[in-house]
Amino acid sequence: MLVTFSSKAGGNITMFGDIAIQLLRMAGHTGTVPGALLASQVPEALEKLKKAIAENRGEERPEVPASADDDKEAPPPVALPVRAYPLIQLLSAAAAQKCDVMWDQDRPLFPGKP
Repeated sequence: MLVTFSSKAGGNITMFGDIAIQLLRMAGHTGTVPGALLASQVPEALEKLKKAIAENRGEERPEVPASADDDKEAPPPVALPVRAYPLIQLLSAAAAQKCDVMWDQDRPLFPGKP
C-alpha cells in the first residue's frame, strides 16, 4: 500500500504505507488511512514527530540480511529520519501557512492492471 499526503501548503508526498503509518503514530495520530490533521493540530503533530525522530535516531540500526552473493554490495537501508524528512517539510509548511494536511491510500492509475 502507498499513502499520499497532501496539503495546500505544498505538493503531494507518497510513501510506503508501513512507514507512513509509523510516522503518523509518532506524530500522535492513530495511523488510520484515510485521515487528516486540521490546521490547528498540525504544529503539535509536527513537534511530536520531530521529538520522536530525535529520540529514535540512535536506536535505529536496520539489519541488513546476509546475502548469498557477498561480492555484490546492496545499498544500505534508508533510515527513518531520512524517510520522515519530506513529511516534516510538508507539516512545517502547513503549520506556517495554517493549512490542513490530509492523507489517503494511493489509488492505481489503471485499476485492474498489475
